[in-house]
Amino acid sequence: MKSKGLRWMARATPISIATALATLGMGVGGLTLALAAGEPPLPAHFSGLFNDYTPTTVAGGPYEMHGKWSLNLDQERGSATFSAEMTMEMADFAASSSGYDPTMLNAHTHHISVTDGVIHNDPSDPINWQSTCIPVPPFKPAVTGGFVVTGTAYVTGNGGNPPFGNPSPVTICILGGMQNPSITNPQAFVTFSNFTLTFGPNANSHFGTQPINGVVTKCEGPQNHESSDCRVSVVD
Repeated sequence: MKSKGLRWMARATPISIATALATLGMGVGGLTLALAAGEPPLPAHFSGLFNDYTPTTVAGGPYEMHGKWSLNLDQERGSATFSAEMTMEMADFAASSSGYDPTMLNAHTHHISVTDGVIHNDPSDPINWQSTCIPVPPFKPAVTGGFVVTGTAYVTGNGGNPPFGNPSPVTICILGGMQNPSITNPQAFVTFSNFTLTFGPNANSHFGTQPINGVVTKCEGPQNHESSDCRVSVVD
């Protein structure tokens, strides 16, 4: 089967360089851990969108949540930063008593910042994509790979401190698919396609305890070169 993408070629070069550095004793921190686990380097910058609903258990909900997000990784240190901007308003179907008047939907904004993120990209880590990122019910079709970032989120409400308070633990998952060797017909896959954001207390009283779902639209390497890991790879 011949790949029409450059994904494997692009990821092979940093693997071989990193392996050589490790052999020379030059590996540092998270890079050494990643090599020990046999995991290839991740793109350094991710960005995307999210669109979802809160559960009905949220007061006044369900609310619609729409926004954009960005995630920056420093894999050598195993650290990450994250930010997002969100618009939020009561769903029309939950506000029939308002006569579907948009002024009655409690529209508001949130900004989200995480500066102490920790990357979890080692399958032997108890926090990994399989144990941490699969929702109930699970994704359909199923995702087959990914990594996790955990940290502490500070959230605003219309630019100020929100009623539910700060800070809140947060879990960010970047997930996707891979080439399926059992398929002999042409196939397409994206290594990093899906995004989820899950809040713990205090913010989960407002956003819910479920993962907020979104999409990865772009990822880049350390030198801001676009990575093919977030684009469609076609194999025939």
